[in-house]
Amino acid sequence: MNKTYLLLGSNIGDSMKHLAHSKKLIQKNIGKIKRASSVYSTSAWGNENQNDFLNQVLVIDTTMNSSEAMKAILDIEQQMGRIRTRKNAPRIIDIDILFFNKEIIQSKALSLPHPLIQERKFVLTPLNELSPSFIHPVFNKTIHQLLIKCKDTLMVKKK
Repeated sequence: MNKTYLLLGSNIGDSMKHLAHSKKLIQKNIGKIKRASSVYSTSAWGNENQNDFLNQVLVIDTTMNSSEAMKAILDIEQQMGRIRTRKNAPRIIDIDILFFNKEIIQSKALSLPHPLIQERKFVLTPLNELSPSFIHPVFNKTIHQLLIKCKDTLMVKKK
């Protein structure tokens, strides 16, 4: 079994409904959801002139490898109506792989761990809720340590 951390995000339409629907599709098509963080309302990062996001981190077990999981995630996003326009645009659903076991991959199709975890409080806060002592395989720091050092000042509030 491969332990995978996913970040869900939505800021178009009924975001709570979109998160719930994406979880059903993840469970059906990728693997069993073992744990889920609280849902957090977060200011948009990178392109702040848009609605706030709802974000949640999931821990799943999957038999897929990381490339297969990424393809399944892109299929779920497309099935839910996500249209990729520009970077940091509003979206119905966004599903990112944060960690896949402790794999370190840098390719055109996939970067693991997600390269911006340490810069984003909206990622670190729900990760810290679930796994504060998880050690980032690149930085060799716990999620809690990364959250304390994070310079991101955008709002992250438990829903």
